[in-house]
Amino acid sequence: MPEILVLYYSRGGSVARLARLIARGIEEVDGMRARLRSVPPVAAVTQQSAPPVPDEGAPYVEKQDLVECAGLAIGSPTRFGNMAAPMKHFIDGLGGEWASGTLVGKPAAVFTSTSTMHGGNESTLLSMQVPLLHHGCVLVGIPYTEAALNTTRTGGTPYGASHVAGLQDDPQPSDDEAALARALGRRLAVIAGKLA
Repeated sequence: MPEILVLYYSRGGSVARLARLIARGIEEVDGMRARLRSVPPVAAVTQQSAPPVPDEGAPYVEKQDLVECAGLAIGSPTRFGNMAAPMKHFIDGLGGEWASGTLVGKPAAVFTSTSTMHGGNESTLLSMQVPLLHHGCVLVGIPYTEAALNTTRTGGTPYGASHVAGLQDDPQPSDDEAALARALGRRLAVIAGKLA
């Protein structure tokens, strides 16, 4: 059964919740499964490497996950309008996969969470799309035929799923954010099925 890789970095739990909602949307499409994976944290000075399996949450990604997936969704919290360092570090290490065309022709989507309403969620989503274009992915967004995209007062963009955690850092997506994340997962799975 084809699997869609849902790859994320999450620190406060918001991005992890979006990842699970996207995975749920993927699995609402007959014949599709989601594979949840995370990227390890990075630090300027490293005393020891991260354990191969995190204490909690999704297992860390392996490059073989990229080979085996029929499509992928990547998610990161926003850091000053850009993806967080752990996700960027992982993507920057994919030179071999770029050279061999591992992701060429695979559909890809992006998702994020910000602390504030205008905290850079759209610029973060766009920054995550750029390397996917370099890898030859087919970008998948959320069309305005999704009713919640027209009415949301929280997260949700045509560029990908998003969440606004607010100043209280609430990791729970709003109803609209959850609906749009699931819709993105379904759309990604449908397009992956058509391209396969």
